[in-house]
Amino acid sequence: MSITIRQAQPQDAHAVVPLIIDAIGEIANRLTGEQSSEAVRQELTTLFQRDDNRHSYLNTYVATEDEQIVGILVYYYGAHAIAMDANLVKWLEAKNAPSIIIDHEAHEDEAYIDTVCVTPEARGKGIGTLLLQYAEELTKQHGYTKLSLNVETQKEDARRLYERLGFVITEPWSIIDEPFHHMVKQF
Repeated sequence: MSITIRQAQPQDAHAVVPLIIDAIGEIANRLTGEQSSEAVRQELTTLFQRDDNRHSYLNTYVATEDEQIVGILVYYYGAHAIAMDANLVKWLEAKNAPSIIIDHEAHEDEAYIDTVCVTPEARGKGIGTLLLQYAEELTKQHGYTKLSLNVETQKEDARRLYERLGFVITEPWSIIDEPFHHMVKQF
């Protein structure tokens, strides 16, 4: 298995957007202001191809195998999320979408793993772990000392994986009124 990880490009939307939707589920409806799966996909593609929000290609890294995208990492800094989320709210308001409040998902002094997802056919090959390790490298390169993520409280297998990789639960967290564990790895 020869996996490479690179910065996403706007033209990667066809492969990346379905993985974002797979990972975040109904949250995609809220972030796009849409209900039908086709409209959600179209609007998330628009957001991905823009440069001013959390699901932008600029915050996305792709794992490729034989030039096929097999996994994604959406990663940014907590301090940048405030402006990105304000841009998202303005975009939703401009299209008359239901108004939403976007929950903060990280502290301002943390690098943050928003989304990790691997294609169904590539799961079990360690690609998710490679993406998490890549996030660690980015965090260290940029001089941050904390890398965080949130995991739903009922996802015990995922929590155990993150703990094996050195993340610890630091506090309870709530995203769209759902309970999560906020986990942090310090360097």
